[in-house]
Amino acid sequence: MLWSDPKDEPPKDMRDAQAMLRRMLVVLLLATVVGIYVLGVAPF
Repeated sequence: MLWSDPKDEPPKDMRDAQAMLRRMLVVLLLATVVGIYVLGVAPF
């Protein structure tokens, strides 16, 4: 790869969408764990 080659990264709007999806996944995971704990399904 030459120094003059363009960077191989997605456009800014795609990176923003990926970051938003990652945050939503973390929130969904935490909500699932809290929901399971509140419902008393898991013996924590």
